[in-house]
Amino acid sequence: MDDGILIGGSDAGHIFLNPRYANRHGLVAGATGTGKTVTLQCLAEGFSDRGIPVFLADVKGDLSGISQSGTPHPKIAERVETIGIEHFTQRGYPVAFWDVFGKQGTPVRSTVSEMGPQLLSRLLDLNDTQESVITLVFEFADDEGMLLVDLADLRTTLEYLGEHSRELGAGFGVSKASINAILRRLLMLEREGGEQFFGEPALQLADFMQTSRDGRGVINLLAADTLIRSPRVYSTFLLWLLSELFENLPELGDPEQPVLVFFFDEAHLLFRNAPRALLEKIAQVVRLIRSKGVGVYFISQSPGDMPDSVLAQLGNRIQHALRAYTPKEQKALKVAAQSFRSNPELDTLTAITELGVGEALVSTLQDKGIPAPVQRVLVRPPHSRMGMASEAERQAILERDINRQRYAQPYDPRSAHEVLLERTAARLKQQEQEELEKRAAKAQETSRSRGRSRQSSGEAFIKSMARSLGSAAGSSLGRKLFRGI
Repeated sequence: MDDGILIGGSDAGHIFLNPRYANRHGLVAGATGTGKTVTLQCLAEGFSDRGIPVFLADVKGDLSGISQSGTPHPKIAERVETIGIEHFTQRGYPVAFWDVFGKQGTPVRSTVSEMGPQLLSRLLDLNDTQESVITLVFEFADDEGMLLVDLADLRTTLEYLGEHSRELGAGFGVSKASINAILRRLLMLEREGGEQFFGEPALQLADFMQTSRDGRGVINLLAADTLIRSPRVYSTFLLWLLSELFENLPELGDPEQPVLVFFFDEAHLLFRNAPRALLEKIAQVVRLIRSKGVGVYFISQSPGDMPDSVLAQLGNRIQHALRAYTPKEQKALKVAAQSFRSNPELDTLTAITELGVGEALVSTLQDKGIPAPVQRVLVRPPHSRMGMASEAERQAILERDINRQRYAQPYDPRSAHEVLLERTAARLKQQEQEELEKRAAKAQETSRSRGRSRQSSGEAFIKSMARSLGSAAGSSLGRKLFRGI
């Protein structure tokens, strides 16, 4: 009988995660050094074995070993025997390496248009006024039929709106101060390497949802050890990816098992300083994405890192040890204990502080989606290597990865930057032509004026001569007449 994905063993026997309810999401919590990474590795292996693709961010750089077979060790053998796992084998798993910066894996890119104004504003840490300017940029690009692909498109469009706001009408009027503030934020993002995330070819979600030749789900590992140094970029990228899955995957209702499982490590970064509108969007995505067949698992130190609207939707829970020294930590400890379905034989609050490394309190959804009573569990060892893959092992996998061939070379399509530069160049050329025509007309007018001036001098001379001759003739005639009288 298939009981599901083995998490570990307890006094009650083996503890499994039921794939039927894996898309009801989950939480893996615990203090640093308590075994969350190994638990995450075991869950990823379990989903992969069932043909379910997985996405997870490798924040510390020590998950790449999942691509390699584990090696025998006395402690592993001891734990296998303690839990009572039969036919335990060590093996590597199908892995696709990804990296926003393109150094440790296949480049991951999106376009500015796909990111959208709300997430882009979060990425740039903009205020409400500046976010409204970004929204205007998107509206203007849509009206003009222009693509916003990379940060050059965004910058050029911002500058264009600032220079031509009067011509574009009241609806696109923006202050120079707001534009300059956003441009400074863009510069900061570029210094953090964020510009490498925007461009073509953009990621196709289907490439995150592949299976290997032997039917196992591919584990997509995002190299995040560098990305995590820019927490806002890291969290916004993962939120964008989650939103893309939500918006583009078809409705599946309530599938027998997920089509993809998404692990969100360092989840507290997602909610820190997030505006209310964004928190509401996150809660909505988490609530509705399960009908698309996607299970979302948040990894953080404490359940208190999640807003209640999200925490209430996480049905499968694995809690490693917590330490409580301050009043705030003691409060978080109580929240963690109260989040489980109680077990009369277990003091949950006390157990959380007594758990050893590799131990956890576990409650998963069982038949009809009902949470099982919490159990104290010894987490099983992974089949794959615990630790990093070598650089040579990573490169060998990348060389065989068809995604690498597809995304390695970026290209720059004709988009807003090129369109607006062409428009500006055409405008300048027209202005130059008009200026040349004005100068030519003025020169022609000046030439005519000089011609009229020369003609007037000649006429004056002739008239003067005529007057002189007329005067002389008149005098002579007068004298003759006088003499005749």
